[in-house]
Amino acid sequence: KSTNSASLSGTAAEDEPLSPDCWEERVVQQQQQQQQQHEAVRRCILITVIIVIGGIIAYTLPRWSFGEKTMSHIVGEGLATNSSQFTLEGKPFLILGGSIHYFRVPRAHWEDRLLKMKACGLNTLTTYVPWNLHEPERGLFDFQDHLDLEAYLSLAAKLGLRVILRPGPYICAEWDLGGLPSWLLRDTNMKLRTTYPGFTEAVDSFFHHLMKRVVPYQHSKGGPIIAVQVENEYGSYAKDTEYMSFIKEKPKMVMEYWSDMVAVVSEILKREISINLYMFHGGTNFGFMNGAFAVGLPAPKPMVPALHRRSAHPPLVILQHLSLWDGLPFAGKPFRSSVPVNMENLPVNNNNGQSYGYTLYETTIASGGTLDSMNNVRDRALVFLNRHFVGVLDYTTRELPLLEEKGQRTLSLLVENCGRVNYGRTLDDQRKGLVGDITLNKKPLRDFIIYSLDMKADFVNRLQNSGHWKPMPHQPAFPAFLQVKLYMDSHPTDTFVKLPVLYLSTGKNLVRYCSIGATANGSTSLGPGCIGDSIRCFPFPSPY
Repeated sequence: KSTNSASLSGTAAEDEPLSPDCWEERVVQQQQQQQQQHEAVRRCILITVIIVIGGIIAYTLPRWSFGEKTMSHIVGEGLATNSSQFTLEGKPFLILGGSIHYFRVPRAHWEDRLLKMKACGLNTLTTYVPWNLHEPERGLFDFQDHLDLEAYLSLAAKLGLRVILRPGPYICAEWDLGGLPSWLLRDTNMKLRTTYPGFTEAVDSFFHHLMKRVVPYQHSKGGPIIAVQVENEYGSYAKDTEYMSFIKEKPKMVMEYWSDMVAVVSEILKREISINLYMFHGGTNFGFMNGAFAVGLPAPKPMVPALHRRSAHPPLVILQHLSLWDGLPFAGKPFRSSVPVNMENLPVNNNNGQSYGYTLYETTIASGGTLDSMNNVRDRALVFLNRHFVGVLDYTTRELPLLEEKGQRTLSLLVENCGRVNYGRTLDDQRKGLVGDITLNKKPLRDFIIYSLDMKADFVNRLQNSGHWKPMPHQPAFPAFLQVKLYMDSHPTDTFVKLPVLYLSTGKNLVRYCSIGATANGSTSLGPGCIGDSIRCFPFPSPY
């Protein structure tokens, strides 16, 4: 207080003498002014610190997002057209693209595949985004593990590759229903790839979620994405003239070149035309996803990454056996219906229906005669009487004779979804299972018990832990589940699996096999070493 008095005395000397009360008031005012000044200084310092920290975060965040190395470009003009050329950052840019779909390649192999592509002189990665994998149930999104799109974009940026993203919503891609989720077909009036409200509302919801993830990876924000293609090949579909204005117009470019490689590609490059090789690396359609086409290129430069080691192993040893019929109690509660119900409209998976796998329909019959599918089997049904195999119904075999026997018998139809068409004008008709009536002697069958067998991990795990497994019998009954063991003397590496059975699982759906088509006659399928060391086989063999 004496210090304050001394400092005030000099000011007061020029004025009239102050009373003791005035001195006290003046001291209090001075203290308040000093406190306000200190608070102002603290606020200024705090704001400055916040601005500095914000600047540091803004500067380093793109590098954290895209890995240790980034595209290292100064954000400028994005991809544009200048006469017959593309330009990027104001300079001519020839797009030399290659397609590698992250969802077809084990995550542990992403970098190897991208390095091989870069070693071939390509500068741009193109990839589809499969809606049906990222939103398997309405409102339930999955961007984890091998579906981590953001990690894939970060890796491309780290390796110095540009990206053209192709999010659809329809992608074709030789992929089930062209990447559209099967739960859309629960709506009996659904019109896919049109402005039908049920479709556009679902697209808006998915894109709203997806774009929040990919926007930070745009070229304008320092990321690798230089272009986004919306929709795909709509010119050959062209159902709804207003649809493309809803989706936005796509750029013109040869996005899928897969024909004569050397001569035509050489001519394209000679004319300085941008091109995308579809596919640079095809990968694998894991689980129940169908269709692929792959094209490889010789590397013109000596910077090819080291090859992954592959190993040969002895045959799988079958340990235990569990018939399909003994496994039904672990498939979940069956559904009862007076009429057949297609897969997509089954009350399973939080009322999103069944997307893939098998559906078992059982009913009771009291006579023999002619079983007629009425062409309502999608796509192939193994037929059983009292759980003994009697024949097959499919697109080519629509009738099956059933022998007369006394008493009631259980008729079972194990219907397999062999994959939904991914291209053309029949997308709206890709419902699976029994899509209509089945007749016996021209009378529709009724009163079905329906089991959903989509082979998801929770069902497989319940089977594995069921305690109902038995040693492999001399004459095993099929269909059946088998537990097998693979013996190896080293850490798991990539290998190839010769396919004597239909379906292999390592906790995730690995592959399925059919005795017709591309995997017939003892073909092989890639078995990535990064998948795991436990294999379960589920044989649903063809009777042919």
